[in-house]
Amino acid sequence: MARTPPPNPLPDTPTSLEGVDESTWLDVIHKMDEVYSQLVHDEIALEEKNAELEQSQQFIFSVLSSMSDVLLVVDGQGRVEETNAALCELVGRPEAALRGQPLSSLLADEASRERVQAVLGLGTGMGSGFDSDTSTGIGATRAGASLELNLAGPPGPDGQPLAVPVDTNATPRIGAQGRRVGTVFVGRPTAELKRAYHELRAAHESLKKAQQQLLHSEKMASLGRLVAGVAHELNNPISFVLGNVHALSRYSQRLGQYLAEVHAGRPLDELAPLRRQLRIDHVLGDLPSLIEGTLEGAQRTADIVGGLKRFSAMDPEARVPVAFNEVIERAMLWVRKGNGAGVAMHWAGGPPATVLGSAGQLQQVLMNLLQNACDAVTGAGSPATEPALWVDTAVGQGWLTLKVRDNGTGIPPEHLSRLFDPFFTTKPVGKGTGLGLSISYGIVEQHGGRLGAANAVGGGAEFVLELPVVDG
Repeated sequence: MARTPPPNPLPDTPTSLEGVDESTWLDVIHKMDEVYSQLVHDEIALEEKNAELEQSQQFIFSVLSSMSDVLLVVDGQGRVEETNAALCELVGRPEAALRGQPLSSLLADEASRERVQAVLGLGTGMGSGFDSDTSTGIGATRAGASLELNLAGPPGPDGQPLAVPVDTNATPRIGAQGRRVGTVFVGRPTAELKRAYHELRAAHESLKKAQQQLLHSEKMASLGRLVAGVAHELNNPISFVLGNVHALSRYSQRLGQYLAEVHAGRPLDELAPLRRQLRIDHVLGDLPSLIEGTLEGAQRTADIVGGLKRFSAMDPEARVPVAFNEVIERAMLWVRKGNGAGVAMHWAGGPPATVLGSAGQLQQVLMNLLQNACDAVTGAGSPATEPALWVDTAVGQGWLTLKVRDNGTGIPPEHLSRLFDPFFTTKPVGKGTGLGLSISYGIVEQHGGRLGAANAVGGGAEFVLELPVVDG
């Protein structure tokens, strides 16, 4: 808005007053220009502040409207100052009807009113219900309080308001002087919390089942690699048992023929030649060793099958004391029976160590480490003329440390950080799933241990497994 200039003086009007010269008038006009400019500047700044304030109000309104949790703000006397759309929808009343009402009018039962009064400190003589912040010296409160309330919802079929259980957190609102001027209640319907909890629990159980199934699938994949060696191992005792059974069958025929003659009442002088012809004495002398050998072969077969069943079975959740040296021996035995027969495995035994966990899962970890070492020293490009791996164990300060080292090419530096990532593998297609080390890492973590990998000083790769030991 432009300032209107003063009218031109009339011809007969003096251009100056007595005692006031023209320079004074120019100073006055200059000051008026400065004041006017300042007023214009202040007006523009005020308009900008108003625009910012309106923006802030719109932002706060949009946030309150978007909240899925109920929001209720009361003043120091327990009257409603602010609500949000979620609360209005829950109680079936518009915001205008709630503003200024006592909080007690929104509660469905006396127990909820007593809880609120205890928190607000209104009319109960119980205090504020909040922890005081004595650093201000004026009793300001900072900490919140959790409480369950039954809000009065829309009328039910009988015309009475329905009780809506809500789990809330009441936090004091502190004014500029450091004193409590009101309380903010934020909550969520209990039914919704229970539903979310059940959904989360169901998702957790589903994830556990999927993880267990993945663990079992990888174990079966490892077991599949041992089938050829296991079949050969089973063939030896089974063939031995079959041979003994055939011999026992022939011996039983001879004994049956001889006993038939005895029961027929033939004289002893006639039975003697028949006894020599049927070699009855030899049969009787050979029977104990045949029976013992058959039982031994059957027991060896049962042990092999039992080991396969233990390794392939789904592992229970319970943790039991496990003799770790026995786990190492079984793992080396199975890998050697598989496709690790051409790899020299060096292990001189270690100090006795007992860990708490699942023997089947720990055996799976060791078989993965040993099988990976065998693959590394027998694969294409390996510099090892005599493929070998070394297993060493040590116990100290409550921990068992196991190292598996090979004389292969080692681990490329760019792969070290990805070794335990799911589905990461450097093996050709069809030779590996990329899950063995990832699952092993998870098993070790579940047992409270650590699993790492590095390149050994003398060449080759080295995996280090650490597990807490238990007494006894």
